[in-house]
Amino acid sequence: MKKDLLKLLDFSKEEILDFIDYGIELKREFKSGKKNNALAGKTIALVFEKSSTRTRVSFETGVAQLGGHPLYLSGSELQLGRGESIRDTARVLSRYVDGIMIRSFGQSRIEELAGYAAVPVINGLSNEYHPCQILADIMTVKEYKKNLEGLKVAFIGDGNNIANSYIVAALKLGMKFSIACPEGYEPLAEVLEFAGNNPDFNITRKPEEAAAGADVVLTDVYVSMGMESEKAERMKLFEGFKVDESLMALAKPGAIVQHCLPAHKGEEISEETFEKHAGEIFDEAENRLHVQKAVMARLF
Repeated sequence: MKKDLLKLLDFSKEEILDFIDYGIELKREFKSGKKNNALAGKTIALVFEKSSTRTRVSFETGVAQLGGHPLYLSGSELQLGRGESIRDTARVLSRYVDGIMIRSFGQSRIEELAGYAAVPVINGLSNEYHPCQILADIMTVKEYKKNLEGLKVAFIGDGNNIANSYIVAALKLGMKFSIACPEGYEPLAEVLEFAGNNPDFNITRKPEEAAAGADVVLTDVYVSMGMESEKAERMKLFEGFKVDESLMALAKPGAIVQHCLPAHKGEEISEETFEKHAGEIFDEAENRLHVQKAVMARLF
């Protein structure tokens, strides 16, 4: 029976850790020059309705490194761009390929594709969730901090797809999560329902409260792709929600910084803080490749 990666709410602590630990193992193999042909003879469709740098390059490279054939399909190249339904696209692709990764808009669109596809589907990003990014983030945390249990993660900014996925993964893995966001920009209702009254979860309007004693501080752009018309309003609302050296001084000594990229330096993160923690941020970007290989090897 096929298993899809649509959101981390669907996965147990053990399954999430397996992706992360296998990603670390595959990274070690790759660095040592060892070949892994987990996808030998398989063709993987990579469907992009939203443009991308890291998602496209990491998935294409990952499929190739596992001995498979990546097939890049942009929304404008598919009949999706001319009105074919996503369910029909799913049924057609299932006759040709061994797995599908899709980067799209609403989560319901990805879930419909998975519902009609006969092959496993991976959510490469939706407006609501970004599971692959968060698996890479936590893989990076584990590399830097070794043990995840009890670590405090502070998220500063919009309760977006990054926050939604990170909250779920962190709480499932025994981490603490504190998010500082303006009123009206909280995480999804189903994520807040999942968090419930968990004492390890906190929402505040004060970045300083979230960052206090944090082992990991992360942020994301104030204006995500497709929200450009809201930029002026968002820039006002998110004033003061910046990760900079004064905020990092409240975190634990040795705290790491994460950003899913691309970064708008000077807005959600200062240039100084970004460059000071660039090693961690670009390790995080690299780990997209390795943890996604782990996901594909397990699901495809």
